[in-house]
Amino acid sequence: MRATRMHEYGDASVLRHEDVPRPVPGPGEVLIHVAATSFNPSEIGLRAGLLRSAFPLNLPHTLGWDVAGTVVQVGGRVRTLAVGEQVIGLLDSGAAAEYAAAAADTLVAAPISIPLAHAAAIPVAGLTAWQAVFEHARVAPGQRVLINGAGGGVGGFAVQFAKHAGAHVIATASPRSIAAVRHLGADQIIDYTASPIGDGLDGPVDTVLNLAAISPQHAATLVGLVRPGGVLVSITLPVSPPAGVPVRAMHFVARNDTSQLAALVKLVDAGTVRIDVAATRPLADLAAVHRDAESNHTRGKIIIVP
Repeated sequence: MRATRMHEYGDASVLRHEDVPRPVPGPGEVLIHVAATSFNPSEIGLRAGLLRSAFPLNLPHTLGWDVAGTVVQVGGRVRTLAVGEQVIGLLDSGAAAEYAAAAADTLVAAPISIPLAHAAAIPVAGLTAWQAVFEHARVAPGQRVLINGAGGGVGGFAVQFAKHAGAHVIATASPRSIAAVRHLGADQIIDYTASPIGDGLDGPVDTVLNLAAISPQHAATLVGLVRPGGVLVSITLPVSPPAGVPVRAMHFVARNDTSQLAALVKLVDAGTVRIDVAATRPLADLAAVHRDAESNHTRGKIIIVP
């Protein structure tokens, strides 16, 4: 089969699209014919070696955390899935290939209301946004929520989840993302390329969700936008409010949670959550996708098809 692997840490040139053996599912695993994976910006850090202390790799390493596809082989001791079922899930690696082996208990039924390949946009971004909005920020009806980085893949889900929770959503976005963010339900959009974020607010907010890579100086600015007793949740840079500032701040890395993923699939099939696919690219172009993202030429979720 064909797969995209990295043989060493480095720039996008270390990614090779090559022939590799097709995996064989072990006990408790299934083999998935991959319909698509998706690109996540954090994979740039993984590829460059910035995450090696937290996520050490055995090289060569096949990329791809998100997977959507069809079960074509079932390993021993699997009782929950059968050949022919369409599934999605968050893998440790290996989805940037024509076939991927995965533990059956990490997968859930794919949504039936959207193309199977589009469902690859859901696991990493959807679970990250779900845990940010519902677990860590605990967004409640009537709150004012500022989502910094709403134009990214996580941001699209976060806007919809915060609206679903009953919040008034203020989103930051660049001009290329404004229309998409508005379509997903943001009540107010601030073009962060045109003016400081605070200039677009009519007062402090209850919650800031930071989904963008920011500097410590920018982080301090975001803290200043939160009301006393409010919360700031960041998925990138950890943020620490100055001593005496009554703002709760936290940083987290999303975990795999199949119950949350299944609940998200139900929201998609109910039409409550839309999947915004910004582009579809072939697996052979994955290195180019990395370069485009590093040059800030991408937005939203990019689907990668074998």
